[in-house]
Amino acid sequence: MKVKNFLPVRKRLFVGLLGVSILAAGMLFVGIWYLALHPSRSVFDQVLLLALAGMLVGGLVMAAFGIGGIVLTILYARDITALHGPIRVAVSIFFPIVLVIGRIFNIDKDRIKRSFIEVNNDLVKSKALKLRPSEVLLLVPHCLQQSDCPYKITINIDNCRRCGGCDVSALLDLRDKYGINVGVATGGTLARKFVQEYRPRAIVAIACERDLTSGIQDSSPIPVLGVTNERPNGPCFNTRINISKVEKAICFFVKEKSSVTKKRLPVMGLTAGEKVRH
Repeated sequence: MKVKNFLPVRKRLFVGLLGVSILAAGMLFVGIWYLALHPSRSVFDQVLLLALAGMLVGGLVMAAFGIGGIVLTILYARDITALHGPIRVAVSIFFPIVLVIGRIFNIDKDRIKRSFIEVNNDLVKSKALKLRPSEVLLLVPHCLQQSDCPYKITINIDNCRRCGGCDVSALLDLRDKYGINVGVATGGTLARKFVQEYRPRAIVAIACERDLTSGIQDSSPIPVLGVTNERPNGPCFNTRINISKVEKAICFFVKEKSSVTKKRLPVMGLTAGEKVRH
């Protein structure tokens, strides 16, 4: 079993802040316990505070196991099924606290979210997943398309003329090469619609740190590999993507290339929400 010597710096940030969050919650537990046992409290107040302390300590124990699961999974590059639940508890409950603590220490919010995305990607890559192309969904943000392009792709991605002016053409090439499903999302609502429509067993998502973080959490327990976009012109405007990173993420999930190349359907006659099949 291969063991890494240490957590990479970027991953250490999120894991470390997660540990600080649990420590802060532990101090809150001590404070509640002290208040509960204070002689000035009524019996009703004591019972209420002790019940709250009990729930808090249960969450702390689960979160502690979750942090241990995250660290062990990254170090050993091996999925630990028994710790899936604690890991979800640690991330879902304490992630907002992580952002608050990051703000206190003046740590950039996007930097924390990038660290979380890398930790998530390592957790996903620890799983032995080899799926059919039809079980994989590539979610693409509409801001990858050039803003002045007249052929809008939010309803039908095959409206793209593949001129090479943006990265959408290269993403369509990946779709044709591997036979996966692709959805162009303008926000979280449409992204969730694609997930409900295609019912994927795995997702490759392209977005900014904010959207990737929320999307990864919303999609749980579906595994999501996140690829952050590049924003040379600012957020949500003519963004770019590293195509090789996207292809590597697709190759992790897909066991083999599609034996059939998808054909472009004519734009005429397509309706909103209609799938492109091969």
